[in-house]
Amino acid sequence: MAAVWTLAKKELRLLLRDPRAAVLLVGMPLLFILLLGLLVGEGFGQKSDDRLRVSYVDLDQGHAIEECVSWLALTPQAGPVPAVSLAAFNRERFPPEKWSGVVVRDFEETGGIRLEKVPDRETAVRLCRDGKRPAILVFGPSFSRRLDECSFLEGGINPFYRDGVMMDRVDAELIRDPTQEVTASVIEQVAQVSLLRVVLPWMIGKAFDKISKEEFVKLLGDEVRLPVPQGDTALERTIIAAKFRSKGVTVVDGKMTLNEALHVAARTPDDEDDYRRRVGLGVQQALKQQFSKYDLTGKTWAALTRSTTSEGVAAGGTTTEYAADGSGLLRRGAMRYQTLVPAYTVMFAFALLVVVGWLFVSERRRGTLKRLRAAPVTRSQVLLGKFLPCLAVAVAQGVVLLIAGKLVFGMRWGPDSWPVAKQLAWLLPVVLTTAFAAMGLSLFVAALVRTEMQVAIYGSVLVMALGLVSGCLWPREQMPEGARTASLVTPHAWALDAYKQLLVSPDPNTGLVLTSCLVLTAFGAGFLALAWGALRLE
Repeated sequence: MAAVWTLAKKELRLLLRDPRAAVLLVGMPLLFILLLGLLVGEGFGQKSDDRLRVSYVDLDQGHAIEECVSWLALTPQAGPVPAVSLAAFNRERFPPEKWSGVVVRDFEETGGIRLEKVPDRETAVRLCRDGKRPAILVFGPSFSRRLDECSFLEGGINPFYRDGVMMDRVDAELIRDPTQEVTASVIEQVAQVSLLRVVLPWMIGKAFDKISKEEFVKLLGDEVRLPVPQGDTALERTIIAAKFRSKGVTVVDGKMTLNEALHVAARTPDDEDDYRRRVGLGVQQALKQQFSKYDLTGKTWAALTRSTTSEGVAAGGTTTEYAADGSGLLRRGAMRYQTLVPAYTVMFAFALLVVVGWLFVSERRRGTLKRLRAAPVTRSQVLLGKFLPCLAVAVAQGVVLLIAGKLVFGMRWGPDSWPVAKQLAWLLPVVLTTAFAAMGLSLFVAALVRTEMQVAIYGSVLVMALGLVSGCLWPREQMPEGARTASLVTPHAWALDAYKQLLVSPDPNTGLVLTSCLVLTAFGAGFLALAWGALRLE
């Protein structure tokens, strides 16, 4: 082993002879990470989601004012509080929640949509102005009160126009980014459909409820005139006319109104009110039977159409809270760095094959390798003597990049629930095995090359090709399924899988991390065996 350590120290002195080059080994990947961190969007490195994102701001105050007024009205100035409580008052209200919640629930039950809740209107304006969101729906403070007033009846708000719901009439607003008009228009149409599904059944149900009310029957009773039996004899006609006069009813052209007929038929005012309620309920029941496919009193789209969620349509899911993507000029702490730092740590570890190739070519040009054949060292000792210092450099590079990622870019080293010692205990094996695989490949390539030109060509092609295929240059999650499977032939992909589990997942699959480390070790051992077979001391 003395010969191995002697060779290793000699190679290490050669590697550290140029301190500027040593700085570049760390500075170049940091520069790449910095530039890409500033250029790429917040979704970089995250799993693609094909669903349309609908962002909204909920400023709706609900029925707070009405509830307070009603509670005060139910509470007398003196004496005991009545049995009717605010809870009972709310149970009688439709809907029992604020209207913005009904619209959001409709979004959640719509397939192909993912929801994001933005905290306030100022944030929504900024996001659209900066081009981060194409459009954001804002529910104003009086949204619920305005929807309560929407009605087909006289005096109610008519919120409809040709293209849907006039948002300003219900205190809603769509903030748009003028540079993303196509996506903003799609979001507007989605919002219009949900608003129609909420507002239209409510207005239909409220109007249909009026049919059974006394006020409607009175209006109907004044419009409907019924023929009056006159009697067969003069005496019968006289008696009937006297009865009508006693009730204050005058028969005109042998007819009276429905209200007058109910008045004549009733013995008491209570009976008359009862008859009128029965007429209203009868009209309502007749319409229900006529339109039996619909529940005209449903007040929701599902109840109105007697429908449920369509089979095979995935629900939109729950709402996620908007979270700022990093802070400061560098966007420290942004999710993108959890992907960029390990990606370029892996890529530049394998880029060291250029340095290793240069060491071999330099020794061949000077004839040092030939002189080693006369020394009492074996080919394995020569290989290990060159491998160990290069491995140390690769490990140091990986450790420094991870430290810089935490200090400069605010990246996390693992789940927040893990102590720092545990995070390091899992990260270091990944760094070591990645460096082991990278240096194994580097020695194999170095054993094959003969000139500086070959080192440059082999190095640039392999670094770029393997970086592209493996997912270092572009996230594997955004590749087609076949490409993701094919990338596993590279050691880079296994290293990235291990880093992703530790740096991104809130609950890392440590079994997958261990598997990746074993595969990387196998890659390194295989490449070293190939390098041993290809090495010629000449």
